[in-house]
Amino acid sequence: MTKFSRGLAAALFSATALISVPTSGAFAETVKLTFLGVGDIYNFADEKGRGGFARLNAIAKAERAANPNTIYVFDGDMLSPSILSGFDKGQNTIDLTNLVPFDLAVPGNHEFDFGPENFLEKVAASNYPWAAINLTAADGSALPGIGGVMMKEVGGVKVALIPLTQDTSPTVSSTGDLVFGPTVDMGIAAAKQARADGADLVVAVVQTNSENDRKMIASKAFDLILSGDDHSYGTFYDGITAYVETSIDGKFLSPIDLMVDVTEKDGKRSVKWVPMFRFIDTASVEPDPESQAMVDAFQKQLDDSLNVEIGATDNELDSRRNVVRGEESAMGNLIADAQRAATGADIALANGGGIRGDRTYDAGTVLTRRDILTELPFGNTTVLTELPGSQVLAALENSVSQVENGAGRFAQVSGLTMVYDPAAPAGSRVSEVMVGGEALDLNKVYKVATNNFILDGGDGYAALGGGNVLINAGNGNLMANDVIEYIEGAGKVSVGVEGRIKKLGE
Repeated sequence: MTKFSRGLAAALFSATALISVPTSGAFAETVKLTFLGVGDIYNFADEKGRGGFARLNAIAKAERAANPNTIYVFDGDMLSPSILSGFDKGQNTIDLTNLVPFDLAVPGNHEFDFGPENFLEKVAASNYPWAAINLTAADGSALPGIGGVMMKEVGGVKVALIPLTQDTSPTVSSTGDLVFGPTVDMGIAAAKQARADGADLVVAVVQTNSENDRKMIASKAFDLILSGDDHSYGTFYDGITAYVETSIDGKFLSPIDLMVDVTEKDGKRSVKWVPMFRFIDTASVEPDPESQAMVDAFQKQLDDSLNVEIGATDNELDSRRNVVRGEESAMGNLIADAQRAATGADIALANGGGIRGDRTYDAGTVLTRRDILTELPFGNTTVLTELPGSQVLAALENSVSQVENGAGRFAQVSGLTMVYDPAAPAGSRVSEVMVGGEALDLNKVYKVATNNFILDGGDGYAALGGGNVLINAGNGNLMANDVIEYIEGAGKVSVGVEGRIKKLGE
């Protein structure tokens, strides 16, 4: 999608935002409306001075103060994943947004990561309304606290907010028996109905991918679409529909000002407008003091939480750099096992370069949450894809292709065993692979769990691309949280070095 030029926006704004002069038997006025959307905001604190809830709240307060005709909406994903949300199931995000409430919030798929019961508890704890027209209980009834289309009269302009959640949520999150209708089709139908019901402006507040966004734009049913999910920032205007992809973690925001000309003559109502997109880099924003105080308290809570013990290890765990990048490691086995258990995969691959503790843990050591987050510091998420055995083999060849150099691509594995010859030419080193006790079938499709970095081709893992991705980076849990939950569930760590990876002749 092309970016809408701010200069062009300003020119169009100047040409069209003139206040109409009332004439006999007619009514005319110009109203300034501001829309501010945000989504995919997970971390309560800023990152290197950019983003976070304290800066977001400061901006929302400032926009409302500047224009009382401001509509502030959330387009999905805040309860998970983050380190703190792994402990409080997202309550921190509710507490922070309650300080400066939304006019409307739409659930994203991550709102269901801790199950539908937790989601509804968080809805009940919110000081603002949640809504999604394509979300119901199993019997088709409305969920408590979840509304539908919201009709608001703002400055005399009739605005219909069409709230839409992701219809793919059941495949990527823990939605239980909730029912998700088709995002695009139901959104377009609701938009047309809202127009028929007299809405001057029809605004989608939606959590969905860019492909669906394009379909909604092409429908010409919406005046404005505020969308989350893609973790990117972008604006677009085609003369009919204005669009904002609302970034991630509140780092970059784009309030939209609409100078809306409303005229009525002989019983007929006419509305004209042109959008003016503004860009805010939150690195330039002073945090809201009240919100920052809460952020600081959460930071202390997180520091205390990281020292919580999660389970003792029966065996020695080794995460030294030369080990995780060159041979089977008990720590690597633990991490890969946790990813496979979290996703139900047949196979899991964890690149050794992502394991960073560089230490050993004696048998009997009681592990803490801090230990796991030290081992997995990059914030990578667990993803799941479907691949034929031929690509699995190619990925394993990549894993051992630079083992002599201690490359980070060396994979710790779960669900399979392999034999390789480090003296053979790179690309032809793997001689035996067993999956679930059976020889790897090059034509069979396997579910493979890994992390978003190498699924995207990092560390030379092009072989992992092109599959049917069941859980992508935006929908996955933090790897560290998967490992923590795996240890807490078992109460201990019993994995050791088990012969999963062998050199030829061993």
